[in-house]
Amino acid sequence: MPGPGITAMNYFVAFLASASGAFAATTSVAPAQSLPARLDLPTAISFALENNFAIRRARERIRAQEGVVTTVTAAALPTVSAAGSYQRSNVQSIVSGSSGVPLFVPAGPSWRMTLTASQALFAGGGIRASIRSADLTREAAIFDLRATINDTLLEVRTRFYDVLLAREQVKVQEQNIELLQNQLHYATVRAQVGSTSDFERLRAEVAVANAQVPLIRARNELRLAVEEVRRVLGFADRGPEALRIVPDFDGSLEFQPETFDLGAAFLAAQENRPEISRLAKLIAAGEEGVAVARSRYYPTLGASVGGELRKGPTNSFGDSLKGLRGGVQSQIQVSRATSGIVTQAVSQAEQLKLTASETKLAVEVEVRRAFSALQQAAELAGAMQKTVGQAEEAVRLAAARFEAGTATQLDVLQAQVELTNARTSQLRANHGYNVALAQLRKATGASEVEYTAAVVSAKSSIP
Repeated sequence: MPGPGITAMNYFVAFLASASGAFAATTSVAPAQSLPARLDLPTAISFALENNFAIRRARERIRAQEGVVTTVTAAALPTVSAAGSYQRSNVQSIVSGSSGVPLFVPAGPSWRMTLTASQALFAGGGIRASIRSADLTREAAIFDLRATINDTLLEVRTRFYDVLLAREQVKVQEQNIELLQNQLHYATVRAQVGSTSDFERLRAEVAVANAQVPLIRARNELRLAVEEVRRVLGFADRGPEALRIVPDFDGSLEFQPETFDLGAAFLAAQENRPEISRLAKLIAAGEEGVAVARSRYYPTLGASVGGELRKGPTNSFGDSLKGLRGGVQSQIQVSRATSGIVTQAVSQAEQLKLTASETKLAVEVEVRRAFSALQQAAELAGAMQKTVGQAEEAVRLAAARFEAGTATQLDVLQAQVELTNARTSQLRANHGYNVALAQLRKATGASEVEYTAAVVSAKSSIP
C-alpha cells in the first residue's frame, strides 16, 4: 500500500494541476488553444503550463507510475479466480480432478464450476519492498515534473525576452533611419541653396540606404523569435489563419538590480532543486530494490481456499456434487542467478548514489556560473545606461555644430552610428541581465509557478 509520505506529494500534484489548469488523468491530448491577442509573460507561462509538450509528457510519466503502484500493490491483496466448463459426450471420459485424482465422467452432459481465493502470506519481504519502491519511484516522477516545469518556464522566459529584444531592436533601427532621413532632407535643402556640396547629400543618401540592412535583419529576427515562443508554449494550431496571427507582446526589458548572497544561493539550491530530491527518492527506491532481490533467498508461503460444484449422478442441479478445499503452498528457488540479481540491484543503488553526488556538484557549479553571469550582466547594464545618455547628447551637439557650419556631415553620421550602437548594446545588456536573473532563480530551485503567481497578484493590486 502507498507509504505515509505519499499524501504530501498528492497535495503537490494537486497544486501543479491547479496551477497549470489541466492535470488530465484520463486523456493525454489537451485541446488545442489559441494564443491570446495580447500576451504578457504571466499569460505565456500559464499557457505553457497547460500546453507545453515536455510538461505534458512529465505528467503522463506520473500517471504511468501510478499504474505501476497499482500493479505492485495487487500482489499484497487476495486474488479470486473462477472457472467453469460444460461438455456433452457420447462416450465415457476421464478428467483430472481438483486434487489431481482422475475422475470418470459418464456419457452425456457434464459441467463443473470452481471458485478459488488465494493470499500470499510470506515472500521474504519482497512484496512490501516492491510497493515501497513503486511509491518512491512515483514520488521521483513528481519531482521530475517539477524539474521539467522549471526548465520549460526558464526557456519560456528566455524566448519571451528574445521577442522583446528583437522588437526593441526594430524600433532602434527605425529611429535610426528616421534620424538619417531627417539628416538627408536637411542636407538636400542645404545643397539646393548652395550652402553645402552635393557630396554631403550623397553621403546622407548612402547612410540611409545602408541603414535598411540592419532594419531588415532585425525584423526577420523578430519573426523568428515569435516562432520560437510558439514552439516553447506548445502552440499546436498550425492552420493558415493561426499562423498569420501575431500576438501583441506586452512587456519591456527593464534593468532592476537585485542582490543575491552566494552562500544562501548554494543552500537554497541543495534544498530546493527538484533534481536532487528526485535522486534521493530514486536512491531510496534502489535500496528497496535490493530488498526485493534478496527476498529471493527466502521461501514463499501462500494459502488458498475454494469450493467446487460439478454434475452429480443425474442431470438435476440439486444432485450436484459440491465441496470445499483449502491448502497452503510454499516454494523456494535455489539458484546462482539469485546472487547475480542481488549484485545487480546493489550496483544500481550505488550508481544512483554516485549520480546524486555528481548532480549536487553540477548544481553548485551551475549556481556559481549563474551568479557570476548575473554580476557581469548587472555591471554591463549599469554601464550602458550612462553610455546611451552620452551618445544622445553627442548627436545633439554634432547636429548643432553642423548647422552652425563648424562640423561636417561625417561627424553627424558618426555620432548617429554610435548612438544606434549604444542603444542596441543597452537593449542586449538589459536582455542579458533578465535572462541571467531567470537562470539564477532556476539554479537555486526557486518555484517558477509561485513566482509567477506573485507577479500576477502584484499586478492585479495596482490601481
